Amino acid sequence: MPTTLRERKKQRTRDALLRAAVELFTSQGYDETTVDQIAEAVDVSQRTFFRYFAGKEEAALALVEMTVGRFVEAVRERPPHEPPLEALRQAVLDGWDSINEVVESVAPVELYLRMYRVIESTPVLLAAHLRRSAEVEEDLAGVIAGREGLDVDGDPRPRLAVAVFSGVMRVTERQWSTGDDFSLEGIRALTADYLDGVGPALLGDWRTA
Repeated sequence: MPTTLRERKKQRTRDALLRAAVELFTSQGYDETTVDQIAEAVDVSQRTFFRYFAGKEEAALALVEMTVGRFVEAVRERPPHEPPLEALRQAVLDGWDSINEVVESVAPVELYLRMYRVIESTPVLLAAHLRRSAEVEEDLAGVIAGREGLDVDGDPRPRLAVAVFSGVMRVTERQWSTGDDFSLEGIRALTADYLDGVGPALLGDWRTA
């Protein structure tokens, strides 16, 4: 956390720019929003914007990045007796339960959720989001391997478990972003439902009555 007055001021400026960016992206669209508009909304120069963000793309993904970082740490902190997929499941559900604590200092949760839909519907952002997700999968595989006392490069199971989990999360995000239930409760319930369906979907006989 920022401690000095200068650090706190810089954090406030970054948060203000991020909130302004998200408000503009969700109200008028990513492609239609310019860096100048974001800077103007906070009454700073374009140069100041670029001190905090490499560009629009980084600002658009910054809120999601905050929650991703928290999620990876949550997996690392899960009780050691939990099997890998259970640790991942509990970490992501707890993450939805505590989402306010992570993003509320910058923007309301509703804006965060609306930003998810912008990402899903904007090709350049979706590509960046998927690229970042692949990096996070590697981080998670390392965390899972460490929990289980395995060599991540010698044992395929950590990467397989993370791949299954990540695939379910992609389906969840896509279904939720195109559905009618736009609420936090909606995406949390969908996440739990889809993760709980992994076993039956992969191992069950779908043709039985």
